[in-house]
Amino acid sequence: MPEPKSPGAHKRLPEWLRRPPSRLNTRPSELHGLKKTLRNRKLATVCESARCPNIGECFTTPTATFMILGEICTRSCAFCNVEGGVSTPVDPNEPQNIAQTALEMGLKHVVITSVTRDDLLDGGASQFALTIQAIRDTIPRIGIELLVPDFHGDFSALETVIEGRPDILNHNLETVPSLYSVVRPQGDYERSLTLLRRACEAGLPAKSGIMVGLGETAEEVRALMADLAAVGCSMMTIGQYLRPTRENLPVVDYIEPELFEKYAEYGRSAGIKEVYSGPMVRSSYNAGELWKNFTE
Repeated sequence: MPEPKSPGAHKRLPEWLRRPPSRLNTRPSELHGLKKTLRNRKLATVCESARCPNIGECFTTPTATFMILGEICTRSCAFCNVEGGVSTPVDPNEPQNIAQTALEMGLKHVVITSVTRDDLLDGGASQFALTIQAIRDTIPRIGIELLVPDFHGDFSALETVIEGRPDILNHNLETVPSLYSVVRPQGDYERSLTLLRRACEAGLPAKSGIMVGLGETAEEVRALMADLAAVGCSMMTIGQYLRPTRENLPVVDYIEPELFEKYAEYGRSAGIKEVYSGPMVRSSYNAGELWKNFTE
């Protein structure tokens, strides 16, 4: 796997990325109890699988990100910690198990994502739709956000998801076009933009997200935000890429907080209503708050 030369790969973590222990306000016993519930119901969260640094904070708020369709991805993106390989069969009980767990957790906003399942005829779209329905039947007033893969360009699969009418359809561009061959080699920038455009045309609020610090330029980030605005995307997240393991791409740059603020200002001026930009921001981080701001 090619790695970009990285002047920042061996630098010490800057102060703005060192979170004080008080921010991780979930006691170990609480985390253990929640994880036990998830395992008993054979459920996964992207918070765990992707080694998200915000897991302690998010597990204490009424928001969670469930990962459906197993924990093994059919793709091998160079930035991601999710295991790649041969996936497991789809669990028919998964939609109802997620709905019941969301009810017990008292969630007000739930994010459903998945590993990429290029081995399935519909890329897992029908499981997304069934999960929406199970949650709606169990918790009628909950906010539902989907973070979907690109379905390999199969827009009939996307239509299955759209018909489920989630409150938000999220699909991450992840990085700028020039870095796709290294960062997201099995993805396609234009295909992802088309997915977001189709969601907007169907009347769904669309959201996307990227990581910075992989070697992109500020000009490329601004061009990407202009592309998102042009297809109708109304929400966006921008966060610092942090290397999950030594097997993943190294960090090229640690982006200073001031530049994150400038990105947010530019995105809003380009026409993206809500831009959540900061070093520790992740695609689903404070998703319920972003949705609340969007609807007010």
